Amino acid sequence: MPGSAKLSRWSGHTCRAVEAVEMATVQELLSLDGRVSVVTGGSAGLGLQMATALAEAGSSLVICGRKLGACEDAAHELDKIGVDVLPVRCDIGIPEDIDELRQAAAARFGRVDVLVNNAGRAWFTLPEEMPLDRWRQVLDVNVTGTFLCSQHFGRMMIAQGKGKIINIASVSGLLGKRPEIHNSLAYNTSKGAVVNMTRDLAVKWARHRINVNAIAPGFFLASRNRDRFEARKDLILGEIPLGRPGSGHDLKGPVVFLASDASDFVTGAILTVDGGVTAW
Repeated sequence: MPGSAKLSRWSGHTCRAVEAVEMATVQELLSLDGRVSVVTGGSAGLGLQMATALAEAGSSLVICGRKLGACEDAAHELDKIGVDVLPVRCDIGIPEDIDELRQAAAARFGRVDVLVNNAGRAWFTLPEEMPLDRWRQVLDVNVTGTFLCSQHFGRMMIAQGKGKIINIASVSGLLGKRPEIHNSLAYNTSKGAVVNMTRDLAVKWARHRINVNAIAPGFFLASRNRDRFEARKDLILGEIPLGRPGSGHDLKGPVVFLASDASDFVTGAILTVDGGVTAW
């Protein structure tokens, strides 16, 4: 009978009954009311775009970055949406900073439901000229920093019995890039590592009801890359089937989806938001 039916699901040779659940509306599934989200590198660019989306969906926020003033300015704007926002200075390349970020989030909100690992670095040069210290810096932030943030906040989520981790990878971590367009071997290598970290961590923490997914953006125009875009505009747009860079809202829907109950059966996925670059 509706509302009391049981479904049989096979797992190997074991059959177990799963209680049918009440259907939720799309609005309910996508709502983040009552949730707490941490966004690293959340004071500008793609991080701020995603933080804004999470706030618009109802989530309280912790945003962090290396410059506290920039975080405070972003928090002031996000406050206007009507959610609680905590700005924190944190360099995820420094393990002690990550621990302090976790403590600040726990002290203010008591829990963290969503972690967006957005903070990252890049260094552009020919592979044969890459300085070792820059290589290590990029890997320390993009890979080790992402792991440590996931570990610290993952422990909280394990204790809570649920959580969502969203890593920000890149299409550059999925394929080789022409040097005329994107000459950053360290960045590309680090994002490839984030892709497989996402998949493996999703398997490891599925038992704790922690969903681990990644968004792999393509080229998004920002103040830091505008000069590079103007110098290589035809080459860059020539790689994008949709013929344009990512906009100021193209990551909003994907991050809310992956942060919300709408993605409860999605884990280990790499969601490309690239205008079709990886579809060639």
